[in-house]
Amino acid sequence: MKYLHLIWAALFRRKLRTFLTLVSIITAFLLFGLLDAVRVGFDQAGQSANGAQRLQTGAKLSFIQLLPMSLGARISQIDGVKDVTFANWFGGAYQKPENQVFSFAVAPNYLDIYPEMEVSAEHRKAFAETKDGALIGEALARKFGWKVGDQVPMQSTIFPDKNGSQNWPFKIVGIIHVADKKTGGWWDQTFLLNWKYFDDTTPWNQGQVGWYVTRVKDVNQADRVLKAIDEISANSDHETRTLTEQAAMSSWMKQVADINLIVTSIMGAVFFTLLLLAGNTMMQAVRERTGEIAVLKTLGFPGGSVLAMVLAESMLLLLIGGSIGLALASVVGPAVSAGSGGALNLPAAGATSWAIGVGLALLFGLAVGALPALRAMRVNITDALAGRA
Repeated sequence: MKYLHLIWAALFRRKLRTFLTLVSIITAFLLFGLLDAVRVGFDQAGQSANGAQRLQTGAKLSFIQLLPMSLGARISQIDGVKDVTFANWFGGAYQKPENQVFSFAVAPNYLDIYPEMEVSAEHRKAFAETKDGALIGEALARKFGWKVGDQVPMQSTIFPDKNGSQNWPFKIVGIIHVADKKTGGWWDQTFLLNWKYFDDTTPWNQGQVGWYVTRVKDVNQADRVLKAIDEISANSDHETRTLTEQAAMSSWMKQVADINLIVTSIMGAVFFTLLLLAGNTMMQAVRERTGEIAVLKTLGFPGGSVLAMVLAESMLLLLIGGSIGLALASVVGPAVSAGSGGALNLPAAGATSWAIGVGLALLFGLAVGALPALRAMRVNITDALAGRA
């Protein structure tokens, strides 16, 4: 620590170059923090007290394969099952295909199994009594300016009606509120319609179910119950695969994209570029100070001390930039989550993210400083002072 003032002075000897390098490092670690938040957000999907009680049953072959309605009654008879409900993916879009809406055709008891969705008794009653009624998340209502009583034309990107039209009319009869934005913010974006209306209107469903949701009495019995559910349809033409809600969410996301692979690939490219940039900066910095390093050795600084100071300079550069980047990610991530109305869950960088980030910063600092530090340690005093080094 007694050489810290020398290290600091050397680091900011060329202020503009150091500033530009810091901007690159900050950007890289900001991106790391945000992408890691995306990964954590997807990993946390379904991780809640209510989610732990729920199991999702879909077709084993493909999530687009439908299941028979009779399966629900058999699932409800399994020991340990508290409630069973079902839903179908509707694939809705508003006005144009780009305005995709998370829309589901749901059973009458669907809301009972999802207490995260708070709907008033009046709105629930209206939903049950209105065949073409729809419940919408409050964030979705704000996004499109919808309110209770509005008639909304929704396009289904999957299911036509009996006349072959993709346009479905709905009447908004209630609003879905979410108390806990961390565990249920996603429901702010949903559009729920009555399964009976969906089944009666499209000729493509014919009394079938997209997936079942089962609530167990005891979460400790969840593994036994999910195995029992899958045994019901074993060796049939509609074999099922039952997962916990967290595992089901993860499986759904992986069918869309492998988030971990994407995050790793992007960060690998970013950090590789960062290593080249920071390495070039340190090489230039040491090359410019060859004479100064020779003077330090003349004054009695051993080669090991010179090597340590250059390594410390490199690690300090990466550590400053990395810390600022992670701090910015801790602010930007939650801000983006709040701005999305809960559609995105980007938590602030936690202890694990900080530990990994700081570790990477120190490791990269050591890597980019190794060659310049060895060069500085091996500087010949006579050659350097004569301008031959």
